[in-house]
Amino acid sequence: MKIVTWNINGVRARIGNLTHWLTESAPDIVCLQEIKTVDDQFPRAEIEALGYNVETNGQKSFNGVAILSKLPFDEVNRGLPGDDEDDHARFIEGVFSTDQGALRVVSLYLPNGNPIDDERKFSYKLAWMARLERWAEERLRLEEALVLAGDYNVIPEPADARFPENWLGDALFQPQTRQAFRRLKNLGFTEAVRAVTDSAGVYTFWDYQAGAWQKNNGIRIDHLLLSPEAANRFSSASVEKHVRAWEKPSDHVPVAIELSLQPA
Repeated sequence: MKIVTWNINGVRARIGNLTHWLTESAPDIVCLQEIKTVDDQFPRAEIEALGYNVETNGQKSFNGVAILSKLPFDEVNRGLPGDDEDDHARFIEGVFSTDQGALRVVSLYLPNGNPIDDERKFSYKLAWMARLERWAEERLRLEEALVLAGDYNVIPEPADARFPENWLGDALFQPQTRQAFRRLKNLGFTEAVRAVTDSAGVYTFWDYQAGAWQKNNGIRIDHLLLSPEAANRFSSASVEKHVRAWEKPSDHVPVAIELSLQPA
């Protein structure tokens, strides 16, 4: 089973790229971030025509997450619990039946947190990460295959940036941000890409500015975390970097994993 995360950076603007990629890559489950549209304006018909079920948690003009799945949804949950006043569309969870029991897949779009001297933005990022940690700790008690996939807006280590020194003042690379990510992982998750390679130069995002793509000036901020039950079925991870060279690309690329699971 192929599960992919991709920050699409505007699904309606890139629906052609999305449908082309779905045909080319043939994922079973896709977690999209930054769909930047309300639910009833999501281009559902084009995606459903390719055999996918679609669930969204949208928001006008910014944020927004979605899950596309060839498997039927058994359950859908929208919004990260823990703050009733948080109206940002950053979280959607789908539950699916497989030959090995329940599979839970979450599409996440974590807050950016910049600028760090804006106490509201950076504190919101850290508070959101703390809420995610509490939620994940509860979900792990179910002892099910769980995949937390998305744009985490976290550069975990210096090797995850071409020029880490350029990110020292950025919320994505602050010690508190990286520590929060480590605490989440240390609950018992396997970070898929780093489970297959410890090489530098593996990036998932290249800015539109200053020729970042052409110079390979990238960072790795899109991650898939696997519960022990998912990690036991994990066989590969890959970054579909070529998509960044397409016309009108997102500034992120798809990151894929393969799990040895079959639909029930």
